[in-house]
Amino acid sequence: MAKNLVIVESPAKAKTIGKFLGRNYTVKASVGHIRDLPKSKLGVDIDNNFEPQYINIRGKGPVINELKKEAKKAEKVFLATDPDREGEAISWHLAHILNLNEDAKCRIEFNEITKDSIKKAIKSPREINKDLVDAQQARRVLDRLLGYKISPLLWQKVRKGLSAGRVQSVATRIICDREEEIKNFIPEEYWNINLLCETLSKEEVEFKFYGEGDSKVELKSGNEVENILDNIKDKKLQITSTQVKERKKSPPKPFTTSMLQQEASNKLGFSTKKTMMVAQQLYEGIEIKGEGTVGLISYIRTDSQRISDEAVQKGKEYIVDNIGSEYYGGVKDKKTSNKKVQDAHEAIRPTSINRIPDDIKESLNKEQYQLYKLIWERFVASLMKDAVYDSYLVNGQIGNYTFKATGSKLKFDGFLRVYSFATSEDKTLPHIEEGMNLEVKEILPKQHFTQPPARYTEATLVRTLEELGIGRPSTYAPTIATIVAREYVQKQGNSFYPTEIGILVTEIMKENFDKFIDVAFTAEMERMLDEVEEGDLKWKKVVEDVYTPLKEAIELAEEKIEKVSIEEETGENCEKCGSPMVIKYGRFGKFVSCKNYPECKTTKPLLNKIGITCPKCKDGEIIIRKSKRGKIFYGCSKYPDCDFVSWDKPTGEKCEKCGEYLVYKENKKGKKIVCPNKECDFEKKVEI
Repeated sequence: MAKNLVIVESPAKAKTIGKFLGRNYTVKASVGHIRDLPKSKLGVDIDNNFEPQYINIRGKGPVINELKKEAKKAEKVFLATDPDREGEAISWHLAHILNLNEDAKCRIEFNEITKDSIKKAIKSPREINKDLVDAQQARRVLDRLLGYKISPLLWQKVRKGLSAGRVQSVATRIICDREEEIKNFIPEEYWNINLLCETLSKEEVEFKFYGEGDSKVELKSGNEVENILDNIKDKKLQITSTQVKERKKSPPKPFTTSMLQQEASNKLGFSTKKTMMVAQQLYEGIEIKGEGTVGLISYIRTDSQRISDEAVQKGKEYIVDNIGSEYYGGVKDKKTSNKKVQDAHEAIRPTSINRIPDDIKESLNKEQYQLYKLIWERFVASLMKDAVYDSYLVNGQIGNYTFKATGSKLKFDGFLRVYSFATSEDKTLPHIEEGMNLEVKEILPKQHFTQPPARYTEATLVRTLEELGIGRPSTYAPTIATIVAREYVQKQGNSFYPTEIGILVTEIMKENFDKFIDVAFTAEMERMLDEVEEGDLKWKKVVEDVYTPLKEAIELAEEKIEKVSIEEETGENCEKCGSPMVIKYGRFGKFVSCKNYPECKTTKPLLNKIGITCPKCKDGEIIIRKSKRGKIFYGCSKYPDCDFVSWDKPTGEKCEKCGEYLVYKENKKGKKIVCPNKECDFEKKVEI
């Protein structure tokens, strides 16, 4: 019979750890939290100093009974949940359920799931950190009070199914505010003038207009441009100076959670949810051929960029032995943010640098391999030397007008030798010397207009939340998932657009609860939670300071907010009773219903038309639809009689080359019109 019981959160984690420990250990999983606030009521005794009213989570009875049975048989119980607030709280609840002594040294923690780290942790158990637990309780109670007190008001005044939350409402506001910026943006005209020149060796090089003499000039109108064109026409460009300077590009820092989510979004196209799901698999353990089950990366919820001395040494050995001693750069000095960082954690890194991604590729699925490769390369690159470029600047003049050409040449690849996800900045220039006169083959004036700020993507939203101090490493992915599921925002391509209901709820929140969805206030709450974790602040005091003004705001809002109708007449009448048909919001989005509901229950799906005739059947209209996973696509209103579908929005135009319909394509560089026919390369820019 095993003498020791080890409890973790997940069965996958239990399976991996179980293989590292001998017969004297039984490893069981709590399968997440076992106690929580009840869903059916507030679950916080406000009059009793905000005491939480925890209950055993419904459906967890069999798990709890099994853990109790195993704990009775064991001489020693080890609580090995994740090394963060949430993990500490789970251990605290487990200790309560299992009647463990509060002072018992039953808590073990580790930053990676490897044999050495588990055995080391077993040898140094500690007491449960009540400050860490209190920080989690404060967050949980604050979220419950804000959500359960404001959400019913939204149900009453707008419609059922809506919700408000400490972080989700701020994230929605950020997206809505950006949409307002875009709506109010006034484009400003500006111009570029490029010269396509030819050297004596017939090589082409492009120069850009800089200004007059040494003064930079911004070209704001066509008249200015015409004046310059008149003065430079049919003249050669005289080279007045050439400069070569060494420029260094520093390696990226190792991953925090938010940095991993951003890079996986930008480089792999992963959603934050997918990134965390795959990272969890890599952390908890993968069956590797010849090794067995092992955790491949360190703990995934961290805001630290620290690397342990042991990991640095292993990294150094790998770089020196496999790449070259001239490539090892060591740990770079890093700036720390003002907020307290949980430096007990490390950055996200591979548990063994010798598990090279390609060597274990056969043991991983495609997504696991992609993410592991990203993490492995990032860690190795962070310990390498800068990449070094020669940067070239060539100045030329026609009359008093100055034009510049720039280029760069990589002369030492440094970290770029390993980090395949970095972009090359090589841009070679032909040989040019001071005093040369270059032939101007073509003058290229181009009109532009300033662009509004870009809509948020998952990557930029996560970066913004982190920069503003809102949320924690563990909250970014679920926050984004929540505001999408609530239909406060929707994704079109990679960009977030606020929905009508998202804008409406945000306006109500601004007018009545502005303080509680204010960026600075939410960041201050995060700072106070950090102080609770450090033992510098009592958690119930934090809750009281927030609840007192919240209660006043709710009482005012109940009187002030009028019932908001978000029904919009479609212009059609009900086929059954003749009443107007209106657009309503349901659990699964908009639909069309009879205004005479509930007396008349006529409903039908809403056809979200874009005003373009179907290019296939020429009879139906193109409508916006959603896949089972919530992704937007475009189909024919005559479906199933017509099966036209497109992930990209049709323009209503035909391709000049092949006659196929054209679609809009959007990427980081902007929007363009392309032909979806794979055998046709037609594309053009979107006219502003």
